[in-house]
Amino acid sequence: MKRLIKCINRLVLSIFYKIDYLRGKHFEDSFVGFIWAWRGIGRSFKLRARGIRFPVGKNTRISNGRNLKFDVSSMNVFQQPGCFFQNYEAKITIGKDVHIAANVGIITQNHNPQNPDEHLPAEPVVIGDHCWIGMNAVILPGVVLGDHTTVGAGAVVTHSFEGNCVVAGNPARVIKTFEKKS
Repeated sequence: MKRLIKCINRLVLSIFYKIDYLRGKHFEDSFVGFIWAWRGIGRSFKLRARGIRFPVGKNTRISNGRNLKFDVSSMNVFQQPGCFFQNYEAKITIGKDVHIAANVGIITQNHNPQNPDEHLPAEPVVIGDHCWIGMNAVILPGVVLGDHTTVGAGAVVTHSFEGNCVVAGNPARVIKTFEKKS
């Protein structure tokens, strides 16, 4: 019965979303993905114009869906309230099984500090597999977070980290390292 319900949900929701985004652990292991998708139907038409063909929470902002690449196991990151994915001119890439808390900002382009009317060149942001970004953190342009990086709440990440670590502070720095997982 559950399998039939999932198939019907997937069939109906594929009218609003790209079918590839209606798969993965949030749709297979539980029904939470379908709940997100049903709640987002009203917004799906407006978001489609920006290339966003997957469920997005009502208080999450994504500038350009065409400049966003993610694994479906990380679909949960687009359900967090107050998150802002600013990626007009550069790509944001999010790996497998990533968790992002509420009010996180990930930006690919910043203002010129000498002239706020101008923007600096956009730089891509990459978040590796199994990363966790705490509430109110900000990830700035050009940052690459290696696999298994945890970003503490309120951190401002101004440069890249290789992974297997916890970073925190403003600017963020390594406060703990882990052995590499095999």
